[in-house]
Amino acid sequence: MLCAHTIRRLRPGTFDQFAGEFGPPESAGASGWVAFQMLRGVANRDEVITFGFFDGSLAELEASQREMGYEELRHAVEPLVEEVIANGVYEVVQTRMTADAVSGSPGS
Repeated sequence: MLCAHTIRRLRPGTFDQFAGEFGPPESAGASGWVAFQMLRGVANRDEVITFGFFDGSLAELEASQREMGYEELRHAVEPLVEEVIANGVYEVVQTRMTADAVSGSPGS
């Protein structure tokens, strides 16, 4: 399992537009993508982390990004981005879940 992730500092006041425009298409699951998350900073509301989990090889992830038009999407939101702080693809080497997450019942 791979995780593609980017940390961006957005231009002030552009989060809603960014959140509305950036993300995988509905068909992404058919191409190996299993989850997408967008996080917004609590202390700095202009800091956004996006990451997606991909079940496949790096070559397959890159092919999927090309097929889904990731570069075009990234270029479309570029005017909203002040700075890219970090960007990369990582191999998931460990996952831990709490008992509550596994059972699906909080507080049990």
